[in-house]
Amino acid sequence: MSSNRKPGIHIAWTTITYRSVMLMVLAVALVFFIAVHFAFPQYTQSAVNAAGKTASRLLEMVAGAAGTPGKSGELGSQQQAHITALDGTVRVKKAGSNSWVNADYNVPLEKGDVIQTSSEGMAKIVFGDGTNYTVKQDSLIVIEENSANEQQQTNVTVAVSSGTVDLATGTYVQGSKSQVTVAGATASLAPESAAVVSNNPNSDQHEILLKKGAGEVTRNGEVVSLADWEKVNFHAETGHMDKGKEIGPPTPISPANMMPVINSGEDKQVEFSWTPMKNAVGYHLKVSHNPYFTKNVVDHRVDTADVLVSGLTEGSYYWMVQSYDADGKESVESEKNRFSIVPKGKNMEAMNLDLEPFIQHGHVIELTGKTDIGARVMVNGREVPVIAADGSFRYFTPPLPAGENFITITAQNAQGGVNTVQKKVVIQ
Repeated sequence: MSSNRKPGIHIAWTTITYRSVMLMVLAVALVFFIAVHFAFPQYTQSAVNAAGKTASRLLEMVAGAAGTPGKSGELGSQQQAHITALDGTVRVKKAGSNSWVNADYNVPLEKGDVIQTSSEGMAKIVFGDGTNYTVKQDSLIVIEENSANEQQQTNVTVAVSSGTVDLATGTYVQGSKSQVTVAGATASLAPESAAVVSNNPNSDQHEILLKKGAGEVTRNGEVVSLADWEKVNFHAETGHMDKGKEIGPPTPISPANMMPVINSGEDKQVEFSWTPMKNAVGYHLKVSHNPYFTKNVVDHRVDTADVLVSGLTEGSYYWMVQSYDADGKESVESEKNRFSIVPKGKNMEAMNLDLEPFIQHGHVIELTGKTDIGARVMVNGREVPVIAADGSFRYFTPPLPAGENFITITAQNAQGGVNTVQKKVVIQ
């Protein structure tokens, strides 16, 4: 050894993390409860169960301590969304994947997933907080956030990269967020609100229209509040958002919803009428075999609030109308009425309604079944949006509360036939 080495005190230590301490406390607690259980068998099973729950909570805390720091109320668990209606070609690219797959009712949607519709495609997506998005044709959206924390506060954010979405927020708890982003702008919507968001990157046209409820749009530090039929539009190169007022859509009158139109054999003319709108110079009438108007059998512009249409064959139809102003700017779509053209003298037939066993996805119930061709199906007062040509259907309920719930399914045809089935489900 070198004679130049100086004497000194050497200190060594071992770092003990909070996580290690918690694990040690947990281990001691478990040993204690096991010893007590064997030493005193008169202890009830409920005491052991309580200990198990306490241990589980401690484990969750340990797991949380290993993750991102923050308050317990800020730690959110990721949720899943579900496709409840499909039409045409719709593709999904899962988060972390570079390949596209065809959208399917059985494929859950999660944070980071991308959904794309074709020129004739449409998809309706329902989130856990009850918010639903109808993704229109030629659109692409990204699920940026979909989570819930320990207080059941939800956070849903969807980015509209291109195209148009029609969305409606659910009735969520205070402190929850429902947001949609487009071209650097973020719209925060109140519960039970509805909006239309359009993004055209090619023409640099971006618009957020509030149909009902309340909303707030933030972009580059600017904040604009919106009420019914108010909108903002902007260009990417400008920092300012222009606020405006939209003309509302007409209210459909005839054919009334679920109204049968009797065809006596000759070329039947069907009269369509709606409420006239102030400041409207004309109206855009659309008639389709499906409620999303991806393939229209009638697509006319007229200057009156009623029109006669011929050439419609027997079957089921949907119709809606939009008003437009002197600049050609159209309102959003009106409510959609469903009607059927039936032959004269057709006898009433018994309604068919066959249901498969329910499938539970957390608080959401998946229903599949089959009814008569051309019939309408309602689930707890909500219409099943898409029914196949053979009468088969699939439907996802909005999130149901914990406990006992009743689901009422009603099938109805244009001749007035009705079949109702009610079933009880229990959400744990």
